[in-house]
Amino acid sequence: MSGQQQKGGRGGGWGVLCITRTLPKTLRLAVCDNDRVDEKTASPDIITPLGHEVFQIDTRMAGYEGITAGYLIRSDRPCLVETGTAPSAPVVRDALARLGIGADDLATVVVTHIHLDHAGGAGDIAALYPGAQIVVHQRGARHLADPSRLMAGAREVYGDALDRLFGVLAPVPADRIVALEDTGTIDLGGGRRLDSYYSPGHAKHHVGLVDSDTGDLYTGDAAGVYIPETGDVRPATPPPDFDLEVALATVRRFAALQPSRLLFSHYGPVTEVAATLDRSAEEIRVWVDETRRARAAGLDLDHAVAMVVERTKARYAAFGPEADPALGLRFDRISGSASNVSGIMYWLDKTESRDSASA
Repeated sequence: MSGQQQKGGRGGGWGVLCITRTLPKTLRLAVCDNDRVDEKTASPDIITPLGHEVFQIDTRMAGYEGITAGYLIRSDRPCLVETGTAPSAPVVRDALARLGIGADDLATVVVTHIHLDHAGGAGDIAALYPGAQIVVHQRGARHLADPSRLMAGAREVYGDALDRLFGVLAPVPADRIVALEDTGTIDLGGGRRLDSYYSPGHAKHHVGLVDSDTGDLYTGDAAGVYIPETGDVRPATPPPDFDLEVALATVRRFAALQPSRLLFSHYGPVTEVAATLDRSAEEIRVWVDETRRARAAGLDLDHAVAMVVERTKARYAAFGPEADPALGLRFDRISGSASNVSGIMYWLDKTESRDSASA
């Protein structure tokens, strides 16, 4: 889930981001902040047991329910997959304590990529669990050690809303960061492990993770986002790293791993693995095709977003006439239409420039 913010953009949502270089101002999306959960009345049930000592934790991103999940693998060497944002760190800490994981017990923290909804709490969690190693793909490692460039870009995009939505990524001590190559292994103890697989397309610093005991695949954002209430899947195609062929190759790689279950960071477990990955690839293609049509028609970003939203909304039960309107709002928060279209437009522009240069 990543993206830049375009002021006044249609199709709201927050694109959650990793900005480490300057992008065109037309790729900045409007912050959407509807129906925030009142923390005093929010459900306390943020922990969902998933079997095999795996627990889903609702990180309550920006105070909302069901946006970003972290996962605890309570093995001999306990491991947290995804930290959530920096303001989510106390929520995660309290959930881990309820699960019997104290400050000295957590062995490993793994983030699928460094976007702030997945890794924004890495520095805070590292401070709370001083014995834990922080594991990330090598392309993201330096930004956890020194997040100044990433945070400067985020501040430029979100302004004052950054603190409320994502907080500030604190530096992780460099000597505690484990940088994964394109494949790697995280020891969970007792012969159990997480095998990591480089999975770009959404982000160049993205990995998928497979649990050797359960066959669970932690998908991050590489397979898009999932709404458990309706079974909808929608792509996450933000700038600057989205690439169609790379993203589709990652989905194929996920399928080839033959996981028993998909664990989406947005949001939750899915057992219909083959059908869901097929749908993921289909949705990526649909959004690229529709965005390409809008671009060919000469539409600016706002109008392109409106056109793509209108042409795709019937694909999703979350936007249907019988659906709870809150589902549609949540869906667009975690897979913002403007972020998706912006990322595809940015990729199309890069592809066209590359093709022109080589002609």
